[in-house]
Amino acid sequence: MTTELSSALDMLCDEGSPVDWSVSADVVVRIGEPALLPLAEVLASAESPEVARRAMWALARLEGADPEICVPLLRHPHAEVRSTALSPFKSLGEAAIGYADRLIPLLGDPEADVRQRAVRTFQEMGGAAVPVLRRLRQEPATGPRVRVTALEALAAIGGPSALSDRDLAAWRRLTRIKQLTETPESLHLCGSWYAVPSVDRSAVPAAFDLSDPEPVTLRTGASAWNHDKHNWRGKHPHERCARVFVGPAMEAWTLVFGNASQDTHRTADTDDQEAARAEVARERCAGLSRRFGAAHWYGMSCGDGWTAWCIAEGGEVVRFDDAFEAEEKGIVGTRHPAESGRLLPHEIVDTTAALDAVGELPSGAGPLEIEAFYARYEQARRELGIPDTCYATDIAAQLSVNPGALGARTRITGSGVLALTACGREHGHPAGALRV
Repeated sequence: MTTELSSALDMLCDEGSPVDWSVSADVVVRIGEPALLPLAEVLASAESPEVARRAMWALARLEGADPEICVPLLRHPHAEVRSTALSPFKSLGEAAIGYADRLIPLLGDPEADVRQRAVRTFQEMGGAAVPVLRRLRQEPATGPRVRVTALEALAAIGGPSALSDRDLAAWRRLTRIKQLTETPESLHLCGSWYAVPSVDRSAVPAAFDLSDPEPVTLRTGASAWNHDKHNWRGKHPHERCARVFVGPAMEAWTLVFGNASQDTHRTADTDDQEAARAEVARERCAGLSRRFGAAHWYGMSCGDGWTAWCIAEGGEVVRFDDAFEAEEKGIVGTRHPAESGRLLPHEIVDTTAALDAVGELPSGAGPLEIEAFYARYEQARRELGIPDTCYATDIAAQLSVNPGALGARTRITGSGVLALTACGREHGHPAGALRV
């Protein structure tokens, strides 16, 4: 080890050094391949999470590291070293197929994080990895978890189209078994969905121009909806408009998660996406209500506080509220009874009295203290008569079904399906492994 490398590694590990750690990390990265093994040992023997984080950062960015040199690290006893050693192979993309046999054991790694990194490495190989992974699925297992993780990697590469007929049949069989005993679970809500008062399993998909319904569990459908909404990889030409999750009938309502192709494109292909989203939702709800008597649209965001709802009856929108459009044309109709006793998202109320009643949250408070503080704050709001803000889930709970509060008591009939939109019929399902 050179003096320069030794000094840089010492500084990297010194949390009390007056020199910012990124300076020493940059030196290590510029040294390149000779720093690979020493840096791996620093990571393996790190005495604190911070030193481990620094070493991982540098190890993943070594310039000019020959993947061949990283092969021994794939068998390193330290999980973080094995995981980070996969980075050069992941960067190779399709060219990493030449190392496939040496990467396969990591699909069965004891550590879940390493297995996930291995899945992403095979995913970057793309179609070149499909024959290798299919062979793994057909042959006797070479180790625990290898075959099941190979299936996940196949789905990550090409979705259902990457699976063999045998695996597709097994997945469908497992779905049927799971559906028999599935207890509804609350869905993670980030996006928009429609609610239609109908249990007609053909009429509702037809209203959205959907086809090729594939029966799925609630868990799989929710997984697909969230995957398509949050997947930013951009490799599928129509990632967000290829499929829709049509849920089973819940309390005599059918919930549709996602949008028809034309609705998605109208929203995306404009400079004012929020206004376009509102217009599309109102038009779609009005049309659905002419067909089914009533229709609702709801929206929630897991990141920025956005919420919205649309209520249509007999072909007319009777109420629309969009938190981000309220100051312009984001409100239609008068206050709905379902909103009674609550603030609309854009309304502001003085909560100073409630804050004064609970005092200040101590600096450095832990999770339990924070939870207790907010519980006291909500109690003070109730005692002072300060109303809560109304969200789409509150409206849904009163008028149809709140998918964020499903449980064993939710009355469900029929099966949910993943169905293709016009874009899906042309391009197929998006890639990605889904929960069953």
